[in-house]
Amino acid sequence: LSATVLCTRQLFDLAAMNGFANLSVSHRAGRRHSIASLAPLLALLLAALKQLQFPGCNSWLLVGTKFVPPRRIVALHAAPLDVRTEVRGEVGTESFRRFFLNGQDQEISPWHDLPLGTEVEGEYWMVTEIPKMTKAKMEIATKEASNPIAQDLKKGKLRDYHGPIFWNYGYLPQTWENPNVEHPELRVLGDNDPVDVVEIGTRVHKQGEISKVKVLGALAMIDDGELDWKIIGIASDDPLAGELRDLKDVEEKLPGVVSGIREWFRWYKTPDGKPLNAFGFGEKALSLTDTVKVIAETHGYWKELHEAKSNHQGL
Repeated sequence: LSATVLCTRQLFDLAAMNGFANLSVSHRAGRRHSIASLAPLLALLLAALKQLQFPGCNSWLLVGTKFVPPRRIVALHAAPLDVRTEVRGEVGTESFRRFFLNGQDQEISPWHDLPLGTEVEGEYWMVTEIPKMTKAKMEIATKEASNPIAQDLKKGKLRDYHGPIFWNYGYLPQTWENPNVEHPELRVLGDNDPVDVVEIGTRVHKQGEISKVKVLGALAMIDDGELDWKIIGIASDDPLAGELRDLKDVEEKLPGVVSGIREWFRWYKTPDGKPLNAFGFGEKALSLTDTVKVIAETHGYWKELHEAKSNHQGL
């Protein structure tokens, strides 16, 4: 629904016909209109998609529970970095690559050349590889020049999840889970990739989108004997971001989300005959403080990789 485009006048007319009241929405002239409680309104929007035509109307977008002009959506979700992406090859084939280009149209690495932290404490840059509610297993090609996003291959075939992932999924630039270092408590090595991020916000991110995320906690997944951190965060511009400080708030306001992430990643490989994934620290999520330490540690490993002080494993 966050990308639903509706004509303001037609929406109000349809709302009036259905007798809704009490939800305040602003339109361009600055007046305020009263429409319904949220649940009936969402049902109304779904119906409107099927019923309405949109020629010549003033289009507005629904973001959370607010209508805002489309030009504000662009500003809201655009990363303040002079970076764009360019697709080469065909979607759904082995040839597909999404490259990242700077303001001079030069290829850059979305792993090595993008910053990790923002100017805000506890906020980091995230690159989305897999938008939520999609199945194609996309990831940056860590062993290719410029590290474009490509679809993962398994036994020579393009890899898909067996069901959609329910969150935006990506990684933190300038981090590396070092396969040469054993975790002192978990006794496993890193998985040789950047640190993964599971973004739990309301909006579907675009593949290759660079966004600011507020970190909330982490799960220590152990996949095939390797440590594969899952940082849990929320886009800083998400309507819920101001209400969530850590995973305790997530449990209170979004019950089931943390356990849902844990179980999704525990089971997702089993249709291929793989065993269940495990989780360290008694399967409990790390606190925000400990999560920030994990990010700092993996950033340090990345620095060693970048400076060729660590075995680069073909990266």
